[in-house]
Amino acid sequence: MPAGTMIGILFGVFIIVILLFSAIKILKEYERGVIFRFGRLKGVKGPGIFLLIPFVDKMTKVDLRTVTMDVPPQDVITRDNVPVKVNAVVYFRVMDPAKSVVKIQRYMVATSQIAQTTLRSILGQVELDDLLARRDKINQELQKIIDEQTDPWGVKVSTVEIKDIELPQSIQRAFARQAEAERERRAKIINAEGEFQASERLSEAAKVLSKYPVSVQLRFLQTLKEIATEQNSTIIFPVPVDLIGAFLEKNR
Repeated sequence: MPAGTMIGILFGVFIIVILLFSAIKILKEYERGVIFRFGRLKGVKGPGIFLLIPFVDKMTKVDLRTVTMDVPPQDVITRDNVPVKVNAVVYFRVMDPAKSVVKIQRYMVATSQIAQTTLRSILGQVELDDLLARRDKINQELQKIIDEQTDPWGVKVSTVEIKDIELPQSIQRAFARQAEAERERRAKIINAEGEFQASERLSEAAKVLSKYPVSVQLRFLQTLKEIATEQNSTIIFPVPVDLIGAFLEKNR
């Protein structure tokens, strides 16, 4: 066999091997391939191994795993005119690979932009107290609105969570003063309730002692005993006038 023919055969085999390798595609379990044939959508293939027609079929690979996307901090003015900076996180995944390629140019970027604009729009309609206290309800509302807008692209938004709310220093100081005033109010109420209960008990004790005058003396002696337990105490012992009245009369 002439050398030129041999070279031609080897070259042909080499080309066939290259075409064969370029035609064989392998996709993982979480990947899908959107196939275009002569520019028209042919279908979706994967996972596993399959063949493409070289120079005819074109494939775009799509990842079906859930994507965690951080929404950059957004400057928002709440309904009660308080400026805050809010950032969030969005969880979404591709449900229809064909739509995610055909209906939108870059679904990742588009989802991020939709999340940012929706975050500013929704939070601008609520007051600061609601933003701090009703975060779960706001998260559900954000998820519903974003999911409705991404559904035509074959993208499912499963969760939206507000991560952090950054307040101006003046608002933080105002909240601190408000919390301190609230603690003082509660302390005064508790103290007043304690005084009221103590006065009720003293009133009841006074009624009992008024019925039995000797009990006053017994209580007095008990108090002296309690004071005498401390050796450094100076005890002033008042003597009832009735007790010394008899001695005063004898001296006259």
